Amino acid sequence: MQLTVNGQRREVTHPDEMLVWVLRDELGLTGTHYGCGIGACGSCTVLIGGQVTRACLTPASAAAGREVTTVEGLARGERLHPVQQGFLENPLQCGWCLPGHLMSAAALLERTPDPTPAQIEEAAGINLCRCGGYNSIRRAVARAAELKREGL
Repeated sequence: MQLTVNGQRREVTHPDEMLVWVLRDELGLTGTHYGCGIGACGSCTVLIGGQVTRACLTPASAAAGREVTTVEGLARGERLHPVQQGFLENPLQCGWCLPGHLMSAAALLERTPDPTPAQIEEAAGINLCRCGGYNSIRRAVARAAELKREGL
């Protein structure tokens, strides 16, 4: 089976495996983290067709024919995505949750370029941060929105 991941067609030999394992083990895209395995923490979040998706609950076959975007696919060459820059300026303590927050924030900013604090809170709230970095997360997403509006 073939998947389109970060704009590239990739051959997948285990389509019945959960997407998180196909991305990490078959395709070598280890930016998608495995956390809880039940879809609660969000560290495995990817975008499928632009929609926030828990890769630990999604068989790879469910992504066939749709674009999968992982944290590795956010940057454009050397240019960071605004959410990457926003989190670089507002770092988290350990970063295990970071891929999920980056992907959720990217999806939020695609559909809502100028989110309110409540919208940022709602988008960030679908992912857990064991270190309690929620203030930094909110600041990072707000900064990413500013950068995106500035065209960076």
